[in-house]
Amino acid sequence: MSNPLRDMEMPDVYFCIGTNMTEAHPVAATRIKKGLARGARLIVADPRRIRLAELADLHLQLKVGTDAALLLGIAHVIDREGWIDEGFIADRTVEGEAFLAHVRDFTPEWAESITGVPAADIERAAAMYGQAERAAIYYTLGITEHVCGVDNVQSLCNLALMTGNVGREGTGINPMRGQNNIQGAGDCGAIPNAYPGFQSVLEPEHQAKFTAAYGREIDLEKGMTKVRALDLAGDRIRAMVIDGENTVVTDPDRHHCETALGSLDFLVVADIFMTETAELADVVFPATGWAETDGVFTNTERRVQRVRAAVPPPGEARPDWWIINALARRLGFQGFDFSSPKEVFNELCSVSPIYHGLDWDRIEHGEYQWPVPNPDHTGTPRLHEGEFVNGRGIFKLIQYRDPAETVSDDFPVWLTTGRRLATYHSRTQTGRADGFDYLAPEEWLEVHPDDVDSWGLEDGGWATVTSPRGEVRIRVQANNRSPRGTVFASFSFAETPVNDLTGGGYDPTTDTAELKVCPVRVVAAGAPSG
Repeated sequence: MSNPLRDMEMPDVYFCIGTNMTEAHPVAATRIKKGLARGARLIVADPRRIRLAELADLHLQLKVGTDAALLLGIAHVIDREGWIDEGFIADRTVEGEAFLAHVRDFTPEWAESITGVPAADIERAAAMYGQAERAAIYYTLGITEHVCGVDNVQSLCNLALMTGNVGREGTGINPMRGQNNIQGAGDCGAIPNAYPGFQSVLEPEHQAKFTAAYGREIDLEKGMTKVRALDLAGDRIRAMVIDGENTVVTDPDRHHCETALGSLDFLVVADIFMTETAELADVVFPATGWAETDGVFTNTERRVQRVRAAVPPPGEARPDWWIINALARRLGFQGFDFSSPKEVFNELCSVSPIYHGLDWDRIEHGEYQWPVPNPDHTGTPRLHEGEFVNGRGIFKLIQYRDPAETVSDDFPVWLTTGRRLATYHSRTQTGRADGFDYLAPEEWLEVHPDDVDSWGLEDGGWATVTSPRGEVRIRVQANNRSPRGTVFASFSFAETPVNDLTGGGYDPTTDTAELKVCPVRVVAAGAPSG
C-alpha cells in the first residue's frame, strides 16, 4: 500500500475497483465516507451493486473478469484528451512513449464491447480520474483473484503513472489486505521468490547474505506456491505443515484439495480450533489466538505494531513461533534457538533492509511504517515520494484476455465469490459466535429477480449450482445487486462449500486462483434432507 490510511480522507477522486470495502474493510471504508462528506467524488468498478457503489458518483458495472479491458479504455481516453502528466512521465518513468502508443488502440467503444460498460461512462470515469488534482486507487481481491490478476494490478499502476498520482498525499495505489498480518507475512519471507524484506532469492548477493546469516548452504531456487505444493502432494511433497489456514474451505476445487492432503504421508496443522482442515491432520498443534500472543503485526499500510497478550493461553496452546521453533529443533535444524518473540523479530530486523532501523525495544513505544532503513529514521508513511526505489516507474503493455473458463450452453451463468460483513473468511472464528450466526445463519446465492423467474427458482427456495468441478445446494435470495446472468455467494460456510465449484485457472505469475470468475449451471432444487 503506497499511502497511509490517513490519506484515505484526502483524495479529490477515489477509484475503487474490485473492492467491497464496506463489508470486507468496514473500518477503513469510514475514511472514504468522510472524504465523500467533504465533497470528494467516487468511482466504483464492480460487477455487483455493492453498498460502495450506492455511494458512488459513477458505478461501472462491468462483466466479471473484464477489468483489464476497462482500464485500457480509461487509459486511452486520458491519453487522447491530454490529461497525462508529461513531466512526471519524463522525469520518473520508463516505457512511457511505448505505453501511450499502445493504449491508442483501445477505444471506449472497444472496451464497451467487452465489459458491457457504456462508452460514455468510461469517458466520464477517465475525466474524473484524469483531471483530479489528487486521485487514489483502492483495490482488493476482486482485482487479483483472476488468471490476469497481475495484468490488472499493473494496469492500475499504469493509470497512476500516466497521471502522476503516485508519491503524493491523497494519491497512490493501495491494496487493502485481507487479514491483519498478511503484509507482515510477506515481509518475513512467506512468499516463494523472496527472502525477508522482499530480497530476491535469485540474486547472488542475497544468496550469499542469507547463507552467512543462517550458517548453512541454502536452496538457490525459487520456492513453490501452495498451489504447486498441493499439485505435487503425494509425489515430491510427502509431508506438509499448515499453520493458521483452513485450506479445505478457502482454497478452490475442494475435491482436489482434500485428495492432495489425503495423499500425504504426514500432515500437521497448527490452529486455534479444530477446523475442517485440522480434522484431516495426523497431528494438530493447538496455537494461541491473537489476544493470547506477544508479537508483532505489520498491517495493510506497512505499520509495524507490537501486540501484547491480554490473557494466558488455554491448556497446551502455544504461539505459532514457539511451535515452528520447537518443530524445527526436533527435525535437527540449526539456528532455531529462539526463546522469545523479541529474538525472532530482532533477527528479522538484522537481515531485512526495510526493517533494519527497528528492533523490539524501539517498537515497544512507537509505531513505524517501513521502510525504516536506520535507527535514526522515523519511518516512511508514503512510498515513492520524490523517487522510486528502483529508480523509475515502469509502464507495462497489457493486453486483454478472457478468463480461463467462459460461459457455455452447459454452464451459462457467471458465479463470482467474495466476503460478507458478518462472516469473516472461513468462519473459523466468527462461526462460533451466536451473534454472527444470528446475522448470517447460512450461505445464500444472490440471483437477480428476473433470473429467479426465468430459471424457475423461488426466492427463499433452493438451487443446485454446478460447475465443471462439482455442485453445491444453496438457498436462493432474489436481489438486484448482481446483474442478470451473474450470481454471487461467499465461501465462508463449510456446510455450503462454494469453493467446490471454483478453480478453473490460475494467474501464471502468482498462482492465484481465479475465484472471482467461474461458469456454472443453476437449477431449482428441493430442500436438503434433515
